[in-house]
Amino acid sequence: MDNIYQHFRPEEKEFIDQVVNWKQYVEDCYAPKLTDFLDPRQIHIVQSIIGIGQQVRVHVFGGHEFCERKRVLLYPDYYTPADEDFQIALFEIKYPSKFVTITHRQVLGTLMSLGVKREKFGDILIGGHRIQFFIVKELKDYIKLEFCQVGKISIELLEMNMNEMISIGETWHEQQTTVSSLRLDAVISSIYNISRQKAQTLIQHGQVKVNWRITEQTSFICDEGDMISARGYGRSKIIVIDGQTRKEKWRILVGVMK
Repeated sequence: MDNIYQHFRPEEKEFIDQVVNWKQYVEDCYAPKLTDFLDPRQIHIVQSIIGIGQQVRVHVFGGHEFCERKRVLLYPDYYTPADEDFQIALFEIKYPSKFVTITHRQVLGTLMSLGVKREKFGDILIGGHRIQFFIVKELKDYIKLEFCQVGKISIELLEMNMNEMISIGETWHEQQTTVSSLRLDAVISSIYNISRQKAQTLIQHGQVKVNWRITEQTSFICDEGDMISARGYGRSKIIVIDGQTRKEKWRILVGVMK
């Protein structure tokens, strides 16, 4: 077990133990195990621990092809997963869009204020005046009953079929870059083409998040699957860390939100 931890961050130990328990459940019961919605870093950890072509396999689905947050199905080799196995419901918020605007942050805040934990709902989709979100099916009756306004705006909540979801295209631009180290300040400097000093200032002033958490350590070491956002510069993600060059710089493939 100890050798698993060395590949990940110390603060991820609790989640790693959970993944190992899920894997053990599938092996012992020879039955599938469905997780809540996980972020890209957590999905990377699951896939790294489970591996490929083993007795336990992994399939991910979050409602649409390009979503960030997904549920993970761990299953034995005899099983063939289907989208229905992921138990995801889709809701659309109907509101007087001619007169008011509802933001992503307001929808997120409303769901949290209703006591819905972040891992129980997935992406929030916004296309023009339309707003939708994915949630675990076990909470759909509760959400129908309780979700009746966003702030002071009265809304109507409609359950939708998956084929009625807002069309969201791929919005990430992939780029290859090299960095002197995997420190957060060096990575941000390279991705956003700003000075190392500017990157350090952003981090130290609480304007940078890694995996949706404010990170004020310039020396924080980045890894595959990390989602990074810097205020004023947008979001990015580390897709692959592809080893070092002869000059000991790190080659990384990143996606930048456009």
